[in-house]
Amino acid sequence: MGKEIAAKDTRACILGLAGTELTPEEHRFFSDLQPLGFILFRRNIETPAQVKALVASLKSLVSHDALVLIDQEGGRVRRLRPPHWPDYPPASRFAEVTNDPSEEREMVRLGARLMAHDLAELGINVDCAPVLDVPQPGAHEIVGDRAYGMTPQAVAVMGRAACEGFLAGGVLPVIKHVPGHGRAGADSHTDLPRVDAKLDELLKVDFYPFQVNADMPIAMTAHVLYRAIDKRNPATTSRKCVKIVRDVIGFDGLLITDDLSMNALSGTLEKRAKAALRAGVDVILHCSGQITEMKSVAHVTPKLKGEGLRRAKAAITRLLKTPEPLDVIDARARFDVVMARGQDAGAKSDPTEVTPS
Repeated sequence: MGKEIAAKDTRACILGLAGTELTPEEHRFFSDLQPLGFILFRRNIETPAQVKALVASLKSLVSHDALVLIDQEGGRVRRLRPPHWPDYPPASRFAEVTNDPSEEREMVRLGARLMAHDLAELGINVDCAPVLDVPQPGAHEIVGDRAYGMTPQAVAVMGRAACEGFLAGGVLPVIKHVPGHGRAGADSHTDLPRVDAKLDELLKVDFYPFQVNADMPIAMTAHVLYRAIDKRNPATTSRKCVKIVRDVIGFDGLLITDDLSMNALSGTLEKRAKAALRAGVDVILHCSGQITEMKSVAHVTPKLKGEGLRRAKAAITRLLKTPEPLDVIDARARFDVVMARGQDAGAKSDPTEVTPS
C-alpha cells in the first residue's frame, strides 16, 4: 500500500470484469476511469498464479490503493474453492460443532484469519463478509445458513469475531446487509423484499449486530424495503434508511451498495446509481463485468470527495502492513479437526454465480 486516494482521480465505484485476464478495452476503461476498486467472481478465477497476476494487473491500472473485493464467506458463497484453495463451512456450522460459545468464537475468528491468509496471498484485500443478518421464521432462505445464529446477540458476537480475524490477516471485512436482510421474504437478486416489522422490533433485532460492529471499515446496503422507515424506497436508495445507518446504528465507515444490477432495484442502471448516491451511499458496486453496463454506471458516478473520500481513506488505513503472525499449517489443522465434528461439514455447492447479497 502507499498510493493515497486523491479526490482528483478516484471514482466512487467498484466494478467487476469479464474474464480471467483484462481485455484491452477493460484496460483502457479502468485506466481512464480510476475506480476505487474491483470485485472478483468465479468467472475471474482459475489458478492461484492466474488470480495473483490478475489482481496485480488491476492494481497497476489505478494511481491509488485499489480495493480488490471478493465474496468468500464459506458454504454457498465462496469464490475460491478446492482443489486450489481450502474449503470453508457456512457460518451456521460453527454453532453445530461447538458446545462452548468461547470455542465457537475462537473458531469463527480462526476461520476468518485463515481466509484472510488465502486472500492476502493473492493480493485481495477486501472480503464481502461477514453476514450480520438475523434470520427470522418464514423469511426467504437467501440468508439461511450464511448467518452465525438465530439471535441478534449470537450474530453480533460471532460477526465481530470474523471481522477480527479478517483484519488481523490484512483484509478488510464488509459487514452486510445493513440495516438487516434477515426478515426478507424474497431473494433480492430477483425481487424486492418488503419488511413490515415495526421500528422498535428492527432496532432490537435487525440493527443490533450492526450496532455492535459499527466500528468496522466497510458496510454493504440491503436491497430491502422497510415500510417502518421508508414506504417507497429500499435501503440502498433511501435517504431515510441511510440516516438510520449513520445516526441510529452509528456506522461512520465506507458505505457501499449491494450489486446495482440486482432485480430488487428498479429503473435504469444510471437511475439506480444516482438514487443510491443521492440517498447518501458512498460508493456504487456493479458486478456483471459487462463493459456497456459499466460505462453507463461510470457516466453518472462522481469522483470521491468530502465524507466519502474521508471514509475511503479511513478504511484503507485499517489494512495492516504486517499481519498478525500465523502458523498456517497448525492453525488449519486445528480448524479442520473442530469443524469435522459430527456430520461432514461439506459446504453446499453454489451452482450459479451469486452476487454479494
